[in-house]
Amino acid sequence: MSGGWARSTRKARLPSNWRALRAEAHRRNPEHICHICGQPGGDALDHKQPGDNHHIDNLDWAHDQMPPYCHRLKSSREGNAARARNARPPEPHPGYINPTERN
Repeated sequence: MSGGWARSTRKARLPSNWRALRAEAHRRNPEHICHICGQPGGDALDHKQPGDNHHIDNLDWAHDQMPPYCHRLKSSREGNAARARNARPPEPHPGYINPTERN
């Protein structure tokens, strides 16, 4: 995975009660069952729906540092989708001659 958290503003956008939310998520799901694949051992608290909705109902565990890396794959898909939505439309090659513009 390239980039990682190096340029992310995500940590700064977490609410001041993030530790309490993590503790509540642990109480609700002590085996850390991954909400993506259904297997135990999730090691990252994930926002189930993308964005900054930090409500406890939108938070659950997912595998990040261990296979099957569900959180990393989900985050990668979300990032790629966001980049695609924000991409500029393709420009024609500067050497292309438009037949309707010929002299």
